[in-house]
Amino acid sequence: MIDFRYHLVSIVAIFLALSVGIVLGTTLLKEPAIDAAETLANQLREGNTALRDDLQVLQKRGAANDALILADTPKLVKDELIGKRVVIVESPGTTATMREAVQQVILEAGATVTGRVALADRYVDVSQSAFVDKLATAAKPAEMIFPVAGTAYDKAAAVLASAILTSDPAQVGKEDPAAAEVLDAFQRGGLLTVTDKPAEHADLAVLTAPAEPYVGETAAEQAIAAEQAGAIVAMALGLDEAGQGAVLVGPQSAAAAGGTITALREDTSFEERVSTVDTADMPAGRVVVVYALREQLSGLAGQYGIGPGASGVEPSATPAPTATTATSGG
Repeated sequence: MIDFRYHLVSIVAIFLALSVGIVLGTTLLKEPAIDAAETLANQLREGNTALRDDLQVLQKRGAANDALILADTPKLVKDELIGKRVVIVESPGTTATMREAVQQVILEAGATVTGRVALADRYVDVSQSAFVDKLATAAKPAEMIFPVAGTAYDKAAAVLASAILTSDPAQVGKEDPAAAEVLDAFQRGGLLTVTDKPAEHADLAVLTAPAEPYVGETAAEQAIAAEQAGAIVAMALGLDEAGQGAVLVGPQSAAAAGGTITALREDTSFEERVSTVDTADMPAGRVVVVYALREQLSGLAGQYGIGPGASGVEPSATPAPTATTATSGG
């Protein structure tokens, strides 16, 4: 009985002490704690309000700049590509809005868009690379020789590019029946679709990048993503080699990690040949696409935009094409 009373008294004493501590803590610390919390909350609220106001100002300024550039685009690009023929090659995942806007500014620059070749998801499906290789080998012109170490996508890019582009001014605008057969073979294979007449050989090519980067969580997924991005880079190089120049264009996301513009820019041997523009979803960026195409005609290349690896917003100068560079790849 004594032990039980002793333990009972001890337990009561513990709870009493806790109660007293809670009462003292809440009464003595209540006002300072609440005041500090309210002060912090007010500071955060004021900071958020200021940030929202700044964001609204930047959005309004951006919208005003876009409206101005959009209204003046015809004047900014007038005759920059007069008499030239451009083919558009569309990567899987390209937004129709950006592609159509890029096509429109090319037309405003005085060029003719011969047509569009839209690569299918199957084209960049690495599980189909053996099929891509087989089809490219079967469809290639007899005189074409593939590099010994060429990948399936190197081969396919060379075959497709030769069907839609030429560096020979005498062949520009002329449709080669063999070229139409190449496009038909790839189309029947489910690797692409064709709009208008891209087989009527163009001088220049615009390759639109996927809006979303190729990424993966595991090492195996990352390897697949790198191969997919490599397929688009191979196409850019093939287009550049076959015609008078090529530009890979896309939104800023294409210049992020895993983006196809990033994949091209990270290889210095590639970026010296093919131009890129990572602001093609903006009115100003689409004007730069035209300037980059014009620069390609002069035998020069550059990396333009606001993403990593960009050398500037636009070409510093756009020299006129010379007799020695106008017939060679960009």
